[in-house]
Amino acid sequence: QVQLMESGGGLVQAGGSLRLSCAASGSIFRINYMAWYRQAPGKQRDMVAFVTLGGTKNYADSVKGRFTISRDNAENTVYLQMASLKPEDTGVYYCYVAGLVSTIGPTFDSWGQGTQVTVSS
Repeated sequence: QVQLMESGGGLVQAGGSLRLSCAASGSIFRINYMAWYRQAPGKQRDMVAFVTLGGTKNYADSVKGRFTISRDNAENTVYLQMASLKPEDTGVYYCYVAGLVSTIGPTFDSWGQGTQVTVSS
């Protein structure tokens, strides 16, 4: 099993910054994909950003230029640096990872428990 521990959420004023962290532990050989998702009240969970093992990154249009995703492969940790926050960034942020348990598998994927981010206007 792979467990994820998220931290870094909170309340911030519009224009402020926050940094989210998500550390994975357990039976992990390699993490191929690490991502952050966001779920606003009454809405579906949407991808905010992802980063692959090779370093490819992608962002939702709504956060491009303001959020930066990064990963520390040695620590199996993914970060989301959020700047110029807006009230519409409010929601529960979930990390998601997918990879291999061993060199021959099986694969795994896991969700974090979620961390609340609230941006006040």
